[in-house]
Amino acid sequence: MEWRDQALILGGRRFGESGLILDVLTATRGRRSGLVYGGASKKKRPQFEPGNSIELSWSGRLEEQLGRFTVAEVTVSRAGRYLDRPEALSAINTISSLLRGAVDEGDTAGSALYGPTTLLLDALETWPVWPALYARWELGLLSALGFGLDLDKCALSGANDGLTHVSPKTGRAVRGSEAEGYVDRLFPLPTFLIDPRALAMAEDIENALQLTGYFLEERLFSAVHKPVPPARARLVPKLIG
Repeated sequence: MEWRDQALILGGRRFGESGLILDVLTATRGRRSGLVYGGASKKKRPQFEPGNSIELSWSGRLEEQLGRFTVAEVTVSRAGRYLDRPEALSAINTISSLLRGAVDEGDTAGSALYGPTTLLLDALETWPVWPALYARWELGLLSALGFGLDLDKCALSGANDGLTHVSPKTGRAVRGSEAEGYVDRLFPLPTFLIDPRALAMAEDIENALQLTGYFLEERLFSAVHKPVPPARARLVPKLIG
């Protein structure tokens, strides 16, 4: 069997003396792993850094077995571009770690994240607005993997305006005016998460990441029996600082 696809590198681990088992998110086949012969050599290893985009082919006897990757071309080398920007490298590492931990091997639903993730990584050049983009990406990650929040209307009244909070129990938006008795137990809902025209200040970013972080831990990663990758906790202060 053989197929060819575009892919985003999520990471890799050494195999044998110079081999590399490469972990990627593909455009059409979800998250996949494959062996790259000689991929851990000094000459080849730099092109396989997380965050780089490549064109590759996979070959193997059975689809569910570990096959071989042949990398045709590195189309975008992002890791080398940000060697002098630790916050950008931290961002790349966090995104890669979340995808590796949350997306099952071979789950084609993960390919819905390929385009948004590539756009997010390309937007690292615009760091002042990037934290807001990243928070929205985490919402998209939850949604793509079946754990999306319902932020379209109030869970109590059905109204679609004046939404200010989110219930940690249901993941549904509510109007603060409709929940005065227990608003202190709800998450604030930053306006920029539901209105792309709204500005996102540092407090809004912090509230958004608290919201998405809670559901990443309590729903998504809890479902796969894993902790949220520590890289995310290291990135958050850089996004709100």
